[in-house]
Amino acid sequence: MGKYVFKLPDIGEGVVEGEVVVWHVSVGDKVSEDDAVVDVMTDKATVTIPSPTDGVVTSLSGDVGDMIAVGTTLVEFDSDSSAEITQDAPVEELEEPPAEKESVPEPKSSPKKVEKESATPPDLPAPTIAPQVKSAGGSILASPAVRRRARESGVDLTGLNGSGPAGRVRHADLDAFLAGGGSVLGAAPAAYSTKRTEVTEVKVVGLRRKISEQMVKSAFSIPHFSYFEEVDVTELEELRQMLNSSRSPEQPKLTYLPFIMLALSKIMPEHPECNGHFYDDSGVVHRHSAVNLGIATQTERGLYVPVVKHVESLDIWDAASELIRVSGAARDGTASLDDLTGSTFTITSLGRDGGLGATPIINHPEMSILGVHKAREMPVARNGQIIVRRIMNLSSSFDHRVVDGADGARLIQHLKRMMEHPALIFM
Repeated sequence: MGKYVFKLPDIGEGVVEGEVVVWHVSVGDKVSEDDAVVDVMTDKATVTIPSPTDGVVTSLSGDVGDMIAVGTTLVEFDSDSSAEITQDAPVEELEEPPAEKESVPEPKSSPKKVEKESATPPDLPAPTIAPQVKSAGGSILASPAVRRRARESGVDLTGLNGSGPAGRVRHADLDAFLAGGGSVLGAAPAAYSTKRTEVTEVKVVGLRRKISEQMVKSAFSIPHFSYFEEVDVTELEELRQMLNSSRSPEQPKLTYLPFIMLALSKIMPEHPECNGHFYDDSGVVHRHSAVNLGIATQTERGLYVPVVKHVESLDIWDAASELIRVSGAARDGTASLDDLTGSTFTITSLGRDGGLGATPIINHPEMSILGVHKAREMPVARNGQIIVRRIMNLSSSFDHRVVDGADGARLIQHLKRMMEHPALIFM
């Protein structure tokens, strides 16, 4: 067998380096041609680099989180071939490595656990803990379908040992757990007789690193002005319930967001300073007539902002359907580049975890962001009487370099008027 040196290929689009996100092989592994070797994140996307040959891995260059330049050695193999790979190799471009892929081995650099002191008293036997294999991000490996079944069945996946590669939990593991009368979420936890002293080190890499960099850029380069208001959505709730009760089977169930989206699209022509981008390097503001709303969406891979384009051209049902489509695509990893770019204003909804207020960070290079909180019944004073109304809090932030405080406040007050008198949204 000869030495086979494989270099990071030219991925295209002017990319000169990539970050190692996850290794799919370890030294000593036997691989076949086209087997996944490593996922590398560039400024454009995450790509999976396949093996160019059959052989045994003898060395890997770089740990998870390291930047590797195009043309430098990536992997060395013992192979029947002795040629050194210098040409481009085919790569598969992904928005993110698919969570449902069953053949992903355990990453080379998994979180390290550091034991500070003995956790078991000397007079007690060491407790038997089922080992849990986790991904580089610290979560149990399982496909979205398995996770959905687990949630519907009330099963905590952290209590299962997966039989798949790298400990991935499969449907068969879930079936066996349920058939054996496994405990469900909400069951009384086992009594602890030991102190927990473990520290888990999780390297910030890949999408999480990108999110971190973007948040730092937004928070420290944009002087944020935040503004808070509460909105009486009692009439909006009545309209929402009425429309949902009379919708056709093909129409989606309406939440508050489609109404807020349409209200923003209707009033934005009167507040053009809040809709667009500020390019601080050139000192130029681009005010957009199109209302392209980014929807901050939490996924198992991190925070994405899919975009509903041209909301000004949509009706309430179209807005709801497109919202469901782009946020669903972001969650399951099928969102296209077009789905994830082009927003001019962002909405972040904390939903059931809504809280009373927040200070949302602007999605650079946009100039505004709206935070939507949970609606709840509250006692309010009206005409000298205390009555119960449905109240929602709004949190907003604006780029104070180009949006004055009075302008940001006027936008939110205009939105409040539309939400409290929802007929205005459709007039």
